[in-house]
Amino acid sequence: MSVVNLGLSGLAEAVAAQGAPVVHVDWRPPAGGDAVAVRALTDLYGLRSLDIDPANAEVLRRLDTGVPVVVDVRRAGDVVPGMTDRTLLHPGPPIAWDDVCDPLRRSMRAAAVAEGWARQVDEAEALLATGRITLAAANDHATVVPMATALGPSMPVWVVDNAAGGVRAFAPVGQGAGDVAWMGRETPAAVERLVFLREVAGPRLARILASIGPVDVLGLAAQGVQMGDDVHMRTQASTNLLLRSLLPAVPALGDDPATQEFCAYLSANHLFFLTVAMAAAKSLTLAAEQVAGATIVTTMARNGTTYGIRLPGSPRWFVAPAPPVEEALFHPGYGPEDGGLDIGDSAVLELVGLGGPATAGSPAVAAFLGGSMADAARVTESMRRICAAESTRFKLPTMDFRGTPLGVDVRRVVETGVTPKVNTGILHAHAGLGQVGAGVATAPPAVFRAALLASAAS
Repeated sequence: MSVVNLGLSGLAEAVAAQGAPVVHVDWRPPAGGDAVAVRALTDLYGLRSLDIDPANAEVLRRLDTGVPVVVDVRRAGDVVPGMTDRTLLHPGPPIAWDDVCDPLRRSMRAAAVAEGWARQVDEAEALLATGRITLAAANDHATVVPMATALGPSMPVWVVDNAAGGVRAFAPVGQGAGDVAWMGRETPAAVERLVFLREVAGPRLARILASIGPVDVLGLAAQGVQMGDDVHMRTQASTNLLLRSLLPAVPALGDDPATQEFCAYLSANHLFFLTVAMAAAKSLTLAAEQVAGATIVTTMARNGTTYGIRLPGSPRWFVAPAPPVEEALFHPGYGPEDGGLDIGDSAVLELVGLGGPATAGSPAVAAFLGGSMADAARVTESMRRICAAESTRFKLPTMDFRGTPLGVDVRRVVETGVTPKVNTGILHAHAGLGQVGAGVATAPPAVFRAALLASAAS
């Protein structure tokens, strides 16, 4: 007798113990047996798929073939659509001040002081609490911001064009490491760094780009993946490639003290490429959002309180509580009890084949997952189970140059019970101490179930 066993492995083990050949299939009911979700899956994989599959194919084409180029660095209030002179853009879904987590509150207060709306953080607190500063989700304004960034109108942003999609996206110029607001700090040094970006770094980057012309952002990212970046938690190679592109125009800036400070900032900022990559990814998802009726996720963001996703053709957010970062390494003296919940818009990278999907090619990220490349490969393979395609742009040398998983499909997520993995930093939850670790966060299943049911009902 030869046996094929479905489901519980114990039955296969019993057959094998008796010397009979057996093949075990690790099967389980779709959607964990959730009858409502199974009904929705039946509809969306059935006749409805005649419309969904072509829409998904177009979404995937736009995510895979768009060519975002960075063309400028500008003042946010001058270019970001819908941003007023009293607006702060924040990560994740829309949120009221009373629900803002501690690290993001600190960043917002620091931004209010840097903007000149308040002289000190206590005064900024009062302004924010009374609603005299408008809070808005960056994703609702064609913009993405990393970690606990609060983006004010005077701050410099990367301007990224996606000509094929007819869209333009934005992200702030990176603040760098150390005592900085995007890490949940509101010290004088954190405020000073924001002023430095506005007065020194932003104008010089604008001059450089005017001199060298547009830069193919994801062309650099593709090289970075070949060199060990996941282009989310680790961007050292991509950053160095970008700096090499900018370098020819640096001497023309002069040799004044401010330019020397600017060069020191560049040389110490190993995550410099992160935000320009986020803007490039956002330009791809903005183009994909124009395709109605698809089940591929085009927004995935978190604000340290809630986690939200959106589908193409609709501004509706599907929201659940933000999760902790569970697969993590903490700085000495810190542990899980110190870590804040998952935060930042950088999960947009996971939607275009970077970050979690590229983990298998990054030895540096593997260190956060047990230390072996097999651990890293498991993250990429888990993403492959829920993605609808593979990138033709980002190739993994450690997987025989197979493309990274591309296009998170809510149908696959709910069917398998596997949710996206997001490579991310961890901020201190309540003491304003900045980053205390890094790891991999797992998206909450509830948002994908809600999006699936909404798609089935539409």
